[in-house]
Amino acid sequence: MPTVTPAARNHAGLAALASRYVSVDEIPWTPTRFPGVDLKILMENKETGLLTALTRFAPGAVLPDHEHVEIEQSYVLEGTLEDSEGVCKAGDYVWRPGGSRHTARAPNGCLVLSFFLKPNKFFDQG
Repeated sequence: MPTVTPAARNHAGLAALASRYVSVDEIPWTPTRFPGVDLKILMENKETGLLTALTRFAPGAVLPDHEHVEIEQSYVLEGTLEDSEGVCKAGDYVWRPGGSRHTARAPNGCLVLSFFLKPNKFFDQG
């Protein structure tokens, strides 16, 4: 099965069509290459790029210039996430069309439930 929760301990041996219950507290935070931005991967399919993750931004963290190759969806659980078009605060949701490009910032930090159909394309040098 190409769609998995990489760190789930209770998924081994499940039938192909069984529900996958995820104990989110048991999933480790994984640092990204961007300082102050960490992920908890809840579900991914590396073949297609499909990804659902919790994204944690430390105060002042920046996700540099990137393009959303397909639709991207974000539900802010804590704090605020902002870019040049607006601010998404806790309890709010924003989605961006494929082909859209921006830099995301979290001046005071935030926690976001993120949904991607394809990985972002980054334009930084890192």
